[in-house]
Amino acid sequence: IEVYKNHCKMANEFNQVKHEITRLEDRKRELMAELLEDEKVSMEFAQLEEEYRILTEENRNLITVHSQCAQQLETLRVISQKRQGSS
Repeated sequence: IEVYKNHCKMANEFNQVKHEITRLEDRKRELMAELLEDEKVSMEFAQLEEEYRILTEENRNLITVHSQCAQQLETLRVISQKRQGSS
């Protein structure tokens, strides 16, 4: 009878451990899925940061070109007015 009681006790403990292992494996899968999602978001964030940096640089360049063109236009207007004035 003692052997049977020990067997039942060990079988019960085995089932509890088996259940705990299953629960922990499920939690591990959940955490891995969260980690993959976080990595994906992190990569997207890095891509957006890079795109922002590129667009900001492009914007600066366009502002510079616009300013230079505006100065050239003004210079051409002054030259044109001087020519019309002397004609």
